[in-house]
Amino acid sequence: MASTDRSLEELAELLASGRLSSETLVSGLIQRTRAASALNIYAAFDEATLLAQARAADLRLRAGERLPLLGIPIALKDNIDAAGLPCGVGTRAFGSSQPAADAELVRRLRAAGALIAGKVHMHELAFGITSNNAVTGAVRNPWDPTRIPGGSSGGSGAVVAAGLAPAAIGTDTGGSVRVPAALCGLAGFRPTVGRVPADGIAPISATRDTAGPLARSIRDCALLDQVMAADPTPLASVQLQGLRLGLPDEGFWDDLAPGVRAAAAAAVGKLRAAGAELVPVSLPGLREANDAAGFPIALYEFVRDMRIYLRDKRPGVSLEQVVSAIGSPDVAAIVQPLLGEGAVPEAVYRDALEARRRLQGIYQQAFERSGVRALLFPTTPRTASRIGEDQTVSLNGRDCPTFPTFIRNTDPGSNAGIPGVTLPAGLDDGLPVGLALDGPAGADRDLLAVAAAVEDILPPAPSIEAPR
Repeated sequence: MASTDRSLEELAELLASGRLSSETLVSGLIQRTRAASALNIYAAFDEATLLAQARAADLRLRAGERLPLLGIPIALKDNIDAAGLPCGVGTRAFGSSQPAADAELVRRLRAAGALIAGKVHMHELAFGITSNNAVTGAVRNPWDPTRIPGGSSGGSGAVVAAGLAPAAIGTDTGGSVRVPAALCGLAGFRPTVGRVPADGIAPISATRDTAGPLARSIRDCALLDQVMAADPTPLASVQLQGLRLGLPDEGFWDDLAPGVRAAAAAAVGKLRAAGAELVPVSLPGLREANDAAGFPIALYEFVRDMRIYLRDKRPGVSLEQVVSAIGSPDVAAIVQPLLGEGAVPEAVYRDALEARRRLQGIYQQAFERSGVRALLFPTTPRTASRIGEDQTVSLNGRDCPTFPTFIRNTDPGSNAGIPGVTLPAGLDDGLPVGLALDGPAGADRDLLAVAAAVEDILPPAPSIEAPR
């Protein structure tokens, strides 16, 4: 078994026992990274610095030090500050300047012994779902380099799927951890908003943004969540017999590509066979509340929150400079009007916040009435589209708008701020299909425990032996 196919706990055990050195692990990842350069994954990758981190970790390991991630490289999305590495946010205005300090979540990763593998490409300013970035180039899906890896954390998905890092950290505003995890055949976790510190992360929306891990398994995501959230709560053992899971209405199971429907239905069948109770759950008014909340909140808060971030973290760079330098047409079309006549009025924003409260109430009531531990549904209605299909994608013989199609199932939970996971459910014509679970607000560790039990009965996630 290749080291990149091993779990984080397995790697930690190998490193602690001396059967594997961090330098050997990193040297292998460097070789794979060189071979995978055509995938355009890394925005910043310093081989010498990474090797130096690994050698320092080996000295600590030989001295008997034990930490959960000691000697293990973790890649970061390029909107997360890490001292010693540029943070370009996928756009021109940030250039190659290096932040003075780590984001708080990066500080926690380093304190747990993690090596920072490098910074990976993303959709420009995180405003998109394809990671086809006109400034930095398209990130390519290791399963098929003509396909998108998802976005906006496309590099975070591709770097793990290609075996260039054991895990990565992305950010999720409307699905940007779970969509690339699903399209790249990985597990991904979006925590409850506020669980992971946002300090040092270039924002879209304080109400909606959160950082989250992408890895090869739910248990790897759970380990990273422990570190990032400073929550030592172990995962409980969940028995599938009698476990209540909800199948939500409001379109979550409608208009799916046939292969996605088949893979998701097969997963439901395995859960039923294992004794889980799959019950229908009604979410009346969810789509209307979500539509009223989503974009007005994100667009209003981007102007406010990015100005604060620039003032505190990037003195000398103005929001006007950032917006005028946007290179991706899809991002420019969304963001550039916000500094003029397209600005979201405060009254509209206040109405959107009220719609969000209604959305949160819909979820809370649904969980309380139904007694389910999580809602279960396909992460995306189709598999990865081809690079360049930025405006429309085909779904069941129709041309559909790309962005809302891919986030259709992940966006409502994002706007409500509740935790969500995705895990691999199989393949559709050789491309990964994701299965998602959303849980009640604040029930992060319970949701991860439920997802781990679900993962245990599904076929092992396929891996890519070498970048294609």
